[in-house]
Amino acid sequence: AIGGDHTIALPLLRAVAAVHGPVAVVHFDAHLDTWDTYFNAPTTHGTIFRRAFEENLLVEDHSIHIGIRGPIYGHGDLDDDKRFGFRTIRASDVDDLGVRGTVEAIVERVEDLPVYLSLDIDVLDPAFAPGTGTPEAGGLSNRELLRVLRGLTGISLVVCDVVEVAPAYDHGEITAIAAATVVFDLITLLARKPPT
Repeated sequence: AIGGDHTIALPLLRAVAAVHGPVAVVHFDAHLDTWDTYFNAPTTHGTIFRRAFEENLLVEDHSIHIGIRGPIYGHGDLDDDKRFGFRTIRASDVDDLGVRGTVEAIVERVEDLPVYLSLDIDVLDPAFAPGTGTPEAGGLSNRELLRVLRGLTGISLVVCDVVEVAPAYDHGEITAIAAATVVFDLITLLARKPPT
């Protein structure tokens, strides 16, 4: 799916779980998206993975965030996130793990489970993706992101999304170029999915 707001992931997760059962989520984003509410609303782009957990759409302890660096509002955010079964690889952790270590961590986490890969374009540093609603400094480069995605050829990817591209903020179509390349790579990953 190619989206605007990340909220689209929740109905997509419901649809894929109806076919495949609960899935492992590989979530590329600057933010956790597991808050209880966001501006007092229970279903928003910042709450979708909590709602998915509550609806039993996720396989317990097999989901992972990559690129996290956005704000948290208290230790409860991190505690809740762990309770929902996510491992977190912050953007700065990618520096230490490297691309290969990041890929290995993802593959180990999802095992051979069906995978929903959700990619918020703000996982990229604003230098590479300024056209998004909630940019955060210190993100991944295009090259890092593409190398990680290209390393995931062995996972059982069943659905994916690319979200949060905001053309109104995208001078020079920098974000659109990055998003289009990511979409192409994800289609390639879907085509190379291992036989079941």
